[in-house]
Amino acid sequence: MSGENQRIRGGIPRVSNRVMNLAHLLDQAARRFPDRDGFVWGERSWTWAEMSARAQALAAALRAHGVEKGDRVLVHAKNCEEMWISLFATFRLGAVWVPTNFRLVPDEVAYLATASGAKVFLCHADFPAHAAAVRAASPNLALLASFEPAAFAETSVGALIEAHAGAEVALADVEYDDPCWFFFTSGTTGRPKAAVLTHGQMAFVITNHLCDLTPATTERDASLVVAPLSHGAGVHQLVQTARAVKTVLLPGERFDAEIAWTLVQEHGVSNMFTVPTILKMLVEHPSVDRYDHSSLRYVIYAGAPMYREDQKYALKKLGPVIVQYFGLGEVTGNITVLPGALHEAEDGPHVKLGTCGFERTGMQVQIQDDAGAEVPYGQQGEICVCGPAVFAGYYENPEANAKSFRNGWFRTGDLGFMDPEGFVYITGRASDMYISGGSNIYPREIEEKILTHPAIAEVAVLGVPDPTWGEIGVAVCVPKAGAVVEEGELIAWMGDKVARYKLPRKVFFWEALPKSGYGKITKKMVREELEARGLVSAEGLRS
Repeated sequence: MSGENQRIRGGIPRVSNRVMNLAHLLDQAARRFPDRDGFVWGERSWTWAEMSARAQALAAALRAHGVEKGDRVLVHAKNCEEMWISLFATFRLGAVWVPTNFRLVPDEVAYLATASGAKVFLCHADFPAHAAAVRAASPNLALLASFEPAAFAETSVGALIEAHAGAEVALADVEYDDPCWFFFTSGTTGRPKAAVLTHGQMAFVITNHLCDLTPATTERDASLVVAPLSHGAGVHQLVQTARAVKTVLLPGERFDAEIAWTLVQEHGVSNMFTVPTILKMLVEHPSVDRYDHSSLRYVIYAGAPMYREDQKYALKKLGPVIVQYFGLGEVTGNITVLPGALHEAEDGPHVKLGTCGFERTGMQVQIQDDAGAEVPYGQQGEICVCGPAVFAGYYENPEANAKSFRNGWFRTGDLGFMDPEGFVYITGRASDMYISGGSNIYPREIEEKILTHPAIAEVAVLGVPDPTWGEIGVAVCVPKAGAVVEEGELIAWMGDKVARYKLPRKVFFWEALPKSGYGKITKKMVREELEARGLVSAEGLRS
């Protein structure tokens, strides 16, 4: 469209659909605050000017290897400075950043390489098997480089940056719908799909996050990264770059709550992005009481609803600084928000228990029935959303696009309802619901009840086949440290808390629940573990 006087509906002319290249955010930070630290990792730090220079050098190196606008740059790495630099280098060229979850196995990463049509592969030195799998699946790669030197790579990202030090690379011209990021879904119901995020969409997302999640954020703030930059944490840190906020990485490969609280105190961290399981670990670790975290203004949790008992405990430890948002990767988190001021520490008649908040600024949420019609307030249906934060669609996947969009609405696959004030309540995933004796049962409701038991730390409820009832409920519980609870005792305790037909028929007690690479408890992984332990088969419970 650019360069021509195009006509759109209603006869209104559109001369251009050009937007800012997102790499300009780093340029802006470097111009305004060249000598302020922009990135801290262990004992090392980089100023905004250094980060901008390194991003331009890597962009020059990628360009020298044939990377052009629209090409895909596959990145498989643990959180590190060079991984983050690769995002801005890729954006600068108008290419597409394709990060993976570093916990994926080699064959899964090889699939992402072919599914995305990656032109180059940047792989952490710790993953030679992944590099070999991608090389075998994509023999025509223009470049295989490693984060830190590695024998499997042609060169390292550090060497590429050093070889092109001082290079100046102009920002590629981009339009609103030009892709910048393939955000792969977690693949909980099959093969991961590449959600196409665009420069124009992400510019709205950044503005929206600043408006709804971390208002009044400035260069004097600091943000701690406790989750993989490949997904939600990466979006959050891109938002922080827009305000020249210092990003602080955990120094080790594994999450460590005490180190996290040490860094909060040391850097005066004011915000962080988490998922409920990580937030739970942070506030339940005894170190939370040994370090000063009064600098925190926004502790954002997303990815899954937080159980009420966990929410109350987090408020007790941190105060009214936790912020919830609901949103899938396809909508980059922009569906609802529950600000800190609306998080109540105690239950009461005025508390909207279980809500994930109200519509994000500029977004519209509608609860729809199976035919796509809006349902009345209080009635359950599928949560659907429209607005500028919705992604462009799945890359080369028309079948998935047809299933996910209806009449312009994106279908989240989550079930819920809306109250008359516009607050949304999630009752579960459509795929989590099971039918027992003809009745629809939503595990979320049962899980909330079980977690009020003083001995239970975590729980997952799911349906398994049953020859009599069609399906029955199974609960997998993790007791709190030192606690002991018996199956019969727990089921009896639940007797007056949920309807009898909703009671789990079997309860298992494990030391831990399996979690995805992003810290989520997924029913798919719990079911796979039940099968691996020989407790459940395709026919149902094993005796």
